Amino acid sequence: MPRSRSYAHDYQMACRDPEAFWAEQAARLAWHTAPTVVLRQGEDGQHQWFADGSLNTCWLALDAHVQAGRGEQTAIIYDSPVTQSKQQISYAELTERVSRCAGMLRSLGVGQGDRVIVYMPMIPEAVVAMLACARLGAVHCVVFGGFAAHELAVRIDDARADVLLTASCGVEVDRVIAYKPLVDAAMAEATHKIRHCVVFQRPQCLAPMVTATDLDWLDTVARAEPAAAVPVKATDPLYILYTSGTTGKPKGVVRDNGGHAVAMIYSMQAVYDAGIGDVFWAASDVGWVVGHSYIVYGPLLAGCTTVLYEGKPVRTPDAGSFWRVCAEYGVKTLFSAPTAFRAIRKEDPEAQLAKAYDLSRLERLYLAGERLDPPTWAWLQQHFGLPVIDHWWQTETGWAIASNPAGYELQSSKPGSATWPMPGYQLAILDDEGQPVSAGIQGNISLKLPLPPGCLTGIWGAPERFYEGYLANFPGFYQSGDAGLIDEEGYVFVMGRTDDIINVAGHRLSTGEMEEVLGSHSAVAECAVIGMLDDIKGKIPLGLVVLKNGVQIAEPVLSAELVGLIRRDIGALACFRGALIVKRLPKTRSGKILRRIMRQMVNGEAWSVPSTIDDTDGLDELASQLSALAPC
Repeated sequence: MPRSRSYAHDYQMACRDPEAFWAEQAARLAWHTAPTVVLRQGEDGQHQWFADGSLNTCWLALDAHVQAGRGEQTAIIYDSPVTQSKQQISYAELTERVSRCAGMLRSLGVGQGDRVIVYMPMIPEAVVAMLACARLGAVHCVVFGGFAAHELAVRIDDARADVLLTASCGVEVDRVIAYKPLVDAAMAEATHKIRHCVVFQRPQCLAPMVTATDLDWLDTVARAEPAAAVPVKATDPLYILYTSGTTGKPKGVVRDNGGHAVAMIYSMQAVYDAGIGDVFWAASDVGWVVGHSYIVYGPLLAGCTTVLYEGKPVRTPDAGSFWRVCAEYGVKTLFSAPTAFRAIRKEDPEAQLAKAYDLSRLERLYLAGERLDPPTWAWLQQHFGLPVIDHWWQTETGWAIASNPAGYELQSSKPGSATWPMPGYQLAILDDEGQPVSAGIQGNISLKLPLPPGCLTGIWGAPERFYEGYLANFPGFYQSGDAGLIDEEGYVFVMGRTDDIINVAGHRLSTGEMEEVLGSHSAVAECAVIGMLDDIKGKIPLGLVVLKNGVQIAEPVLSAELVGLIRRDIGALACFRGALIVKRLPKTRSGKILRRIMRQMVNGEAWSVPSTIDDTDGLDELASQLSALAPC
């Protein structure tokens, strides 16, 4: 992407002639067979990018840099405050480790197209496992380490994987989680039987090798011969990543090799302005899409140094941990979820701990994974004076749909906005009948087809779920499932999932807007708004707030003040009746607030502890608080 070109030029080019635009981006890769067909529709009617090209994603991420003379550059910085250990792994060493691991998989019968489950914590071997699968053309399916046995069994059956790679344990701030009992239970429950389970032993908890399928990672790797990279078709799957489905059965999002590699190279420059030698830190987990795209593949394809952090934003040891990592390794780009920065803000409201560190090499902060509330945005701006970039994307898209395009030129920010659509994405705000709405009006955020490279190519083994879930409602568009608006200047505002829109007496009201207002109160560290059933109005909003450390305020006083703020900033039509002070909000391990379970609690519906929840402490107390409000 020529740096002299403007965002406007490339956005229009990608809309007007997507084949020419993406052919230009694809030319930046060293293909095994360069594609001559940029875009076509497959037999199933879905669009395919670079269909006649071939490449190997692992080779592009590792071997290509070694051949270019950058083998001694650090590829991975591993920092684990929970185990008090650190490593720096060069591109040459990582290539050697990956090729040996790929040889191990090959010796176990894994070949092109076979599926491999990776159930591991945030350790270098997790990255090695993913890249080793890609090296052979196998399809990895990473399952978040510590996921419940039943959830792991469901994924084993759906992917029909034959090999499972795991570690003996995960290490949290205050506990060690033994993985092997969970793996054994999952393998016993799954209908499809795993042939080999390879275990990387960690000293914090050694796993007993109890079944005929169990193999020791180090022993098996030591006996393996290095494996060379296998060229695969651009349309062949690189990985399956499961995300929540409305039916309760997880959806296996499928990502291809060719489109994914092109999107990663393009987004690393266009979205993040990151390239060879830059230290890039996505403070996430390899079990989530952020980890796939921007801990592993994006940074390594771009020749960056990527940070693999086994810790938390707080309590490892304190709320200065992120700033310590940035200073110690010269991080240029830090990317995390708003939840992480809200946790830091709650513990260190004046950002005093950050002042102990040299952050002069930190250029930008990126946030995604949930809506960035304006109070958190303002806090980061106030205390760090850096561009704070709220960008929006999904597991399904794999990279940013909308962002402030740092690789072109940074635009003026608007609190609560993800700025502009990235080239390749044509956004439309549609009403429930599929008709475009005017600027400033909320509706369904939809993307005109074809989706750009890097987006999902389907749902594993369930093409009908792909069509029904994303394409059926608005023909010619991908339905994102998010609600939002585009203002008169073209800025995109994502207000939350469409099921987080509350219909109050015929008025469609966004929980995101109300959360902005509640979050502006000086006592509030974190908040959520949910819809409570009401006989007259259908639903009325209820606020749940977590107080900042050290703040003492009576709940009736705070509730009255918050009601006043909502009436002032949104209006009486919101029918906001009050707020409850709670100790914590239930969240997934990736930091997303579980509003659905709280809606079920407050509306007297059956609820259960989801497998994705981060911490169940206090959940029963919260349920008791909310169920007391439930309609009879």
